[in-house]
Amino acid sequence: MLGFLLRLLPFWVREPLLIAVGSVLGVRIMYLAIRDHDRVAAGLGVVFLVFTAIRVYVVVRALRARRNPSPAASADGAPVDAAVQVSAVTGPRPGPHTPEKEPNAWGQAIAAVAVFGAIAAALWVGPRVMPSDDSTPQPASCSDGTHEELPKAYQQTPQPVTGEELCKALNRPDLAKLLGTPGETATTASGTNNTAPLTDGKVAQPEAQVAFDTYTVNVSATYNDLSTDQYVKLMEFGDEKDIKTLTVLGRPAVFFSDHTMKLEIDFNGGGSGGPVQQGPLARTLSVALDRSDRGGSFDITVWSTSGALPDDSALLAIAEKVLPKIPERPVR
Repeated sequence: MLGFLLRLLPFWVREPLLIAVGSVLGVRIMYLAIRDHDRVAAGLGVVFLVFTAIRVYVVVRALRARRNPSPAASADGAPVDAAVQVSAVTGPRPGPHTPEKEPNAWGQAIAAVAVFGAIAAALWVGPRVMPSDDSTPQPASCSDGTHEELPKAYQQTPQPVTGEELCKALNRPDLAKLLGTPGETATTASGTNNTAPLTDGKVAQPEAQVAFDTYTVNVSATYNDLSTDQYVKLMEFGDEKDIKTLTVLGRPAVFFSDHTMKLEIDFNGGGSGGPVQQGPLARTLSVALDRSDRGGSFDITVWSTSGALPDDSALLAIAEKVLPKIPERPVR
């Protein structure tokens, strides 16, 4: 269909259109090839540009021939009128009863522009509007559309943040880069509205978790009356390791390490496969809820199944990016 339309177009409409479309597509494909380091696309772009150069050469030759026509000569060397020469080749012109209808050059030009414009637009914006390949991993989303009823601890004044709000603050596009694994995509993201253990459901402790192939990040908020200084003293009597106090965003903070818990479930037997075991080591940065440290904290914890941990600078970077995005609530 496209080739048929091209043959119907006049030379001075067809060739400029081919030059315009070829140059636009060639430059666009070369740009994408350079950006994505794609050799196949680069070769295709070169083909378009070479094709365009050939069409330009043809048009230049036609212009030169039109400006400097070479008159035909008669048998005795005298020039022959061009009209006579054309008449001799093509025969007599149609008579008055058989008028020759001239093609509508403007209509053909407009139709050609519309066709080629549609093709160029489709090729230009196609990759942006076409759905992505199913094989390309998509970032995990926090909300699943369901809203669970908040425990009574969340209905008190001041009202704490929710797990969904923490998840939205944590599930950043640059979270993998902050962890030192910029090529990874979040596989799961979730937020829950828990309460702190051993508090009879009276202390809100919402948390959010985002998992990657290498690391898993958890952020929780605990709304109790325990200050960071008191928390550090408790850790010194516990099993926490590598305790290091510091200040983050003007608030008291502390680094510490502890092992996660590992629980195996036997789905065939309908119960746990054994006692709770010690899981891989995790690194936590605990930051006070406010500068005055009147109680409560945000805890950012990172671990991996292999046991490898990122540098403490990664947790600091996450805290500096995530904590300011968490909605502020008055502290009791």
